[in-house]
Amino acid sequence: MKEKNVKVGIMPFKEYQQYTLGIARGEYKPKKNDPKIWFESIENCLQILSTKNIELLKLIERKEPDSIEALAKMSGRNKSNLSRTLKAFQRHHIVDFVERNRRKKPVALATQFEIQIGREFSLYSKRTFG
Repeated sequence: MKEKNVKVGIMPFKEYQQYTLGIARGEYKPKKNDPKIWFESIENCLQILSTKNIELLKLIERKEPDSIEALAKMSGRNKSNLSRTLKAFQRHHIVDFVERNRRKKPVALATQFEIQIGREFSLYSKRTFG
């Protein structure tokens, strides 16, 4: 299995607003290595990217379940809790769904993450998980 590595950024919401407005106004052009996924706080990031959740992403990548129900059985997780986790992943573009025969097949878009803190890209802390 090839790991899907994604850069994740941590930036307070007000700074993130300024950052995205700067992009929209043409004042800043995101670089190729800038984060693709943003979280408002380290706590929020670590809640979504917990060890248990990263293992779930790797399970999705490895076993390719054909539905949320199949993933619930494979993972041993309660279906409703699993659905909430998958929706949070989808909001952050970490998981997507492919519809087949009225079933949603989860697809992991990332399984490994590099975390960057702050907007000053030359002066940031980074840590690799996965």
